[in-house]
Amino acid sequence: MKVFRADTLEEAGYAEIVSLLHAGSVIAFPTDTVYGLGANPFNTIAIDRIFEIKGRRETKPILLLVNSVRMAESVSQGNTMFYTVVRRFWPGPLTVIVRAADGIPSKLTAGRNTVGVRWPVAAFATTLVGRFGLPITATSANRSGMPSAITAEEVRMQLGESVDVLIDGGTLSSRTGSTLLDLTNDPPVLLREGPISFESLHALFKGRIRRQMA
Repeated sequence: MKVFRADTLEEAGYAEIVSLLHAGSVIAFPTDTVYGLGANPFNTIAIDRIFEIKGRRETKPILLLVNSVRMAESVSQGNTMFYTVVRRFWPGPLTVIVRAADGIPSKLTAGRNTVGVRWPVAAFATTLVGRFGLPITATSANRSGMPSAITAEEVRMQLGESVDVLIDGGTLSSRTGSTLLDLTNDPPVLLREGPISFESLHALFKGRIRRQMA
């Protein structure tokens, strides 16, 4: 496993990481919430490795990071609610679930025809997505059922040498992960409350939002 530091990464380092992603490698990297597992979402071998690394069932979908609304549109079918919420909270720690665009691999969606998408505020993550030129997976870099990792050392403890590259971004701020909002229903449903609160979403939608029932 090769290790880079996000705060000292230079052009050659970015080029190497992007080349590895295009070749099907899996990386662990800092996002705006927790460390994520990054791979080319259109490389089925790389996606299979993510499930293997996490010890995760393929019945759970994998979210994608983008660096623009336009890139989000390339993998999803946005609706009015999508544009309302992303204009307010992107870039930021909000993952929205929308209908997947045609051609999105079923392993990413777990056969549900929906996809989770986020435009993060973290500088490294957005730069990497921009250089890669495609969305990058960002499921949390931890073993399934274990706490999310907020340091590179926690990634090492859980995943060992199973990833090809580890980018050390220091200690991250939120172990809870991003806020998760399902926009495939009307009204939208808050599936997980994170840094963006239910109250702020409630205000944006003028009360037309509900929490997922336990």
